[in-house]
Amino acid sequence: MLDVFALKAIQNRDEDALARLIEKYAAYVGTIVRNILRNPEEDVEEVVADVFAALWHNANRPSALKLKSYLGGIARNKAKNKLRERLDALPLEEDYIVTADSGVEDGVLQEDERQKVITAILALKEPDREIFLRHYYDLQHVAAIAAALAMSESAVKKRLIRGREKLKTILEQGGNQL
Repeated sequence: MLDVFALKAIQNRDEDALARLIEKYAAYVGTIVRNILRNPEEDVEEVVADVFAALWHNANRPSALKLKSYLGGIARNKAKNKLRERLDALPLEEDYIVTADSGVEDGVLQEDERQKVITAILALKEPDREIFLRHYYDLQHVAAIAAALAMSESAVKKRLIRGREKLKTILEQGGNQL
């Protein structure tokens, strides 16, 4: 019942009420974000702060009875958005793209290919996209991914194999399957 009063107070811009909800739900939100991002910790802290900032700016949206699930949903979405931001530095394309360092034109072609790889990864459906990002970007082992997603290790391995095959096919066909 305290969430009802806290939400009402946040709607009236009471920062102390927000602080109480942060104290109450920060560990919960942090766990969700940490399970998706895995690392680095400063990204986790940034996303957790973004979740509570979203609550501050949208305090009229959640019901007090569903506040915990609302925060969990915002945490998942913001953490996945952070993963998408990380794709800019994704080294994966080196496995599929052979390039030469011979000038500006090649740099443009490399950037085009990198964008195709990123688009192809984002086109994968869940949980394949999450498995792919966890394995190739966060460098998680199959066992850790399987435990985090409540899957068997063999299922994770099969999804990685199929994902690589799908990405390779898409990239060989010039990204036309996207």
